[in-house]
Amino acid sequence: MPAPLWPAVVCACVLTAACGGQLPTSADSPEALARAVLDAVARRDEAALRRLALDEQEFRAHVWPELPVSRPERNMPFSYVWTDLRTKSDAGLQGVLLAHGGRTYALEKIGFAGGTTQYQTFVVHRESTLEVRDGEGRHETLQLFGSVIEKSGRFKVFSFAID
Repeated sequence: MPAPLWPAVVCACVLTAACGGQLPTSADSPEALARAVLDAVARRDEAALRRLALDEQEFRAHVWPELPVSRPERNMPFSYVWTDLRTKSDAGLQGVLLAHGGRTYALEKIGFAGGTTQYQTFVVHRESTLEVRDGEGRHETLQLFGSVIEKSGRFKVFSFAID
């Protein structure tokens, strides 16, 4: 292959993988995702919690193109929508760490009280609730994150903002 074409081929391969592939740091089930969140909360591991949620690149590549708000006639810039989502998610994450950081919970089940929204290549499960047992064996219902995105059979926190 001639040298001038090589960068274009590499770029095309990376874009194809990013746009059509799976979400990095995703889980193979909602339960596995919930357990990973609970584990990170118990360790007060903010960095791990951020990895379990959509980041800007993932939102831009996987979510934004399919949202009605992204249509040109809506005249809504990506930066505005992302900043709003990120700000609310960051506030929710800080609230979770303040209220639950360092506490150990055992997952009994995860549910989605708000139903689901189907997009072309992904599904959003809304109003996540976790049925857990705390360290003393008491049953609790927690809302540690708002929605979960499901893409290609993999699951990731959409946002820590409680819907």
